[in-house]
Amino acid sequence: MVRPVMPTIVHACWIVLLLLAAHAMAADMPKVEDVVRRLDDLYRTSASSGHVELIAKTETQTRHLKMRIWSKGKDRSLIIIDEPVREAGTETLKVGNNLWNYLPKISRTIRIPPSMMLSSWMGTDFTNDDLVKDSSYERDFDTRIMGRSLDPKGWIGVMEVRPGVVGRWRKIEWVVNEDASLPLMARFFDRKGRLARTMRFSDVRMMGGRRIPTRVQLETVDQPGHLTELRYLDMKFDLNLPDSLFSLSQLERQ
Repeated sequence: MVRPVMPTIVHACWIVLLLLAAHAMAADMPKVEDVVRRLDDLYRTSASSGHVELIAKTETQTRHLKMRIWSKGKDRSLIIIDEPVREAGTETLKVGNNLWNYLPKISRTIRIPPSMMLSSWMGTDFTNDDLVKDSSYERDFDTRIMGRSLDPKGWIGVMEVRPGVVGRWRKIEWVVNEDASLPLMARFFDRKGRLARTMRFSDVRMMGGRRIPTRVQLETVDQPGHLTELRYLDMKFDLNLPDSLFSLSQLERQ
């Protein structure tokens, strides 16, 4: 019995094409370590400062906060609220693993324990950890790139928390743009593997000589109808900031 040759040839051709496509994608795929480093240091260099606006929307109200921010390296951050008037002068300082809030209404500095790093910051959907960036993608997660993403268009990857790391997230799915230089979207899954929130990055602009998304939108699953948006109004990078700026002795003098 003579077996048909054409289907076998077609099948072999498809295998070759698939292998070539896979090889081409692998050759074009960005390096994991480069992507993770860019995500970790997106708004941070040796030292930086800027002005940001935070808008928190619920079904019944909208809150606007305007703030000044400073950071130095990966372990120093300072945030001072300028508006609204009733919250002006409120400060958040991070040095190493320590976090403090200065409350001008009672002229008191309160240390925030590590157990509250994942608590809401100023009643918004952002946490203390989000604002002062205590966690590190490079240090706390194992990352792999899964392939191309069509919507949004870019590269999709997965971060899974390393054994022994204490934190809120078990897994983070993210999408970066085609040259893997900027994030487009991130989905955060809690310790039980449930989708907890989604972040979207947009409105890319040049600030301080660097291209960054100047608009970050956060939606949480357990609070439908809520939307918190962070807008970068201006940023400066690679500054020479003194260590004394990030000290308790200066916290109440800003």
